[in-house]
Amino acid sequence: MSNQADNVVPHAKVRSLREAMRKVRLAEAERTDVIIDLQETGKARLDILCKELDGVAKEIPEDEEQFMLQVVPGNPPRLWVDVTSHVVMARDRRTYRFAKDTRLGRTVLLEADSANDMADCITEYVAERMIDRERALESDWLLKRLRADADKALVEAEERRKTAQPRKGAGLATVVGVFVVGLAVGVAGLVGYAWFFNPLG
Repeated sequence: MSNQADNVVPHAKVRSLREAMRKVRLAEAERTDVIIDLQETGKARLDILCKELDGVAKEIPEDEEQFMLQVVPGNPPRLWVDVTSHVVMARDRRTYRFAKDTRLGRTVLLEADSANDMADCITEYVAERMIDRERALESDWLLKRLRADADKALVEAEERRKTAQPRKGAGLATVVGVFVVGLAVGVAGLVGYAWFFNPLG
């Protein structure tokens, strides 16, 4: 009996590539569903935050084009505040993360679970940026004014120089004329003195 059992070849497992591909597709579909659910959850929370900022968006002047305050779908979805800053949901999909891109890299300005707290932070950020822009415009205007005043002063100085130059030339001619006349009178006097008082004459 034992010899017969030893001679039995165990049944080999048959592997199916088609079955393996089906399992992979199912796993990918499940992961995709999870990702889509997470994205939809994150986008829904960002939409709530965007609603909190409706009043701020209405107060921004129409010519102020640097602020967006809108949710852009993606992986992950983001609420863009301006070109360099946005809000994204953290991995737990409950925490708002306000990030800003700078020359030194990305900086997180605030992480908060409350949409109200995040909306307050964004409102203050927008106010600071608008004041910075006003100061920059004021500075540009002041620099232009100073430059214009400097150019005007240079033009006036050049006009004064051109106007004063003929007077300076006339004065020089007068001095030269007086010197020549004086020299001629002096020479004539010496000649006359020599002529009339020459002991050899």
